[in-house]
Amino acid sequence: MEYQEKLLPREKVFRDPVLNYIYVQHQVILDLINTKEFQRLRRIKQLGPASYTFHGAEHSRFTHSLGVYEITRRICDGFLRNYPSKVAGDGLWDDSQRLVALCAALLHDIGHGAYSHTFEHIFGTNHEAITQEIITSEKTEVNQVLSKISPSFPKEVASVIDHTYPNKQVVQMISSQCDADRMDYLLRDAYNTGANYGNFDLTRILRVMRPYEGGICFEINGMHAVEDYIISRLQMYMQVYFHPVSRSMEVILSHLLQRAKELASQLDKNDRLTPHLLMPFFKNDFTIDDYLKLDDGVLNTYFINWIDSDDKILSDLADRFINRKPLKSVEYNNETESLIPTMQKWIQEAGFETTYYTAVNNSFDLPYDAYDPNKKHHATQIELRRNDGTMIELSKISQLVSAVTGKHLGDERFFFPKEMLSKDSDIDLFEPVYQEFQKHIKNDELIK
Repeated sequence: MEYQEKLLPREKVFRDPVLNYIYVQHQVILDLINTKEFQRLRRIKQLGPASYTFHGAEHSRFTHSLGVYEITRRICDGFLRNYPSKVAGDGLWDDSQRLVALCAALLHDIGHGAYSHTFEHIFGTNHEAITQEIITSEKTEVNQVLSKISPSFPKEVASVIDHTYPNKQVVQMISSQCDADRMDYLLRDAYNTGANYGNFDLTRILRVMRPYEGGICFEINGMHAVEDYIISRLQMYMQVYFHPVSRSMEVILSHLLQRAKELASQLDKNDRLTPHLLMPFFKNDFTIDDYLKLDDGVLNTYFINWIDSDDKILSDLADRFINRKPLKSVEYNNETESLIPTMQKWIQEAGFETTYYTAVNNSFDLPYDAYDPNKKHHATQIELRRNDGTMIELSKISQLVSAVTGKHLGDERFFFPKEMLSKDSDIDLFEPVYQEFQKHIKNDELIK
């Protein structure tokens, strides 16, 4: 039996708190799970510093990746049962595409690094590009497993990740406005954070999902389930992903890494404070092997050591991050934005280096993006299939989705040290500075 067709003697299951059972039937999937590159994802939190806000959010990229694989497997099973292709080009499901879809689903996040989004911002890495490199590089165990299918198979899987794979159904399973990736992370993040408003009817959505020549659409009688999914996504972004405390911890992490990068020459002393595994990134001369050695635990170990650093800023930021001492923040808008330089001046006078102890941060999300011919880039539309076989885009028939279509929801916040709010803090906060700062914090309800 060829490796491509090799099934396990008995299917393997992973017990999952969100999806109940995750079924593995193909040898290639089990072999991919057992690669060192995939196992690394166990050591990277799905939500990064959000666990400082939602203490249950300790789940990993590993569990999410398994979940995306399982939802994709269920989609393939549903398509095969109800919409199998009869003739080439009929727009229905060709099950020979199953394996590339399952592998791409499983590996879609394999390039995420330690505290990935913050790390990417500081060091200029790109997790999607690194995902493709891990899949296509002959040095990786992942590539060696995929190459057993065929020499070209790794590139096929990578092309699903970068949206160039010719079968739109496979691409949209993993990357669209209603895909296996988003569906899993919404349910999984809701479960682990305790945010029930992130739940939606996955079973119903999979039931009304179907293939067509343009990709994937949904039966119109399932519109309300899709609406519920869109609103659940909106709520999760507003209440969980954009939570001010989580964003504050990301600001501290970003400034901590930035300070370490600027002190790189001083840190490279071959003592216990030297971050050996980070030095290639400080010097902007790293390889894929360097990247794969990093995880959240490695960075946290360095942060713990840096608490003892002679550099007061590095030491303090490391302490704030490891021991959860978030910055405070207040919303600002076009009318109040002009006050920020003045507030930074007072913070500087209080003894804080504003480069490291203040930040402006905006977090906005587009709950649903309808097609606009004037835009160069837009997301794949959610198409509903009428009983006569014609299609209509979701926001044209759903008043609920239409109300949030194209609207960027979120806020802009100014972050500052908590000590600025209290004269009883450890810093010597002069009375005039304290009074002036308080004068411009107009609404205590906005401070978080």
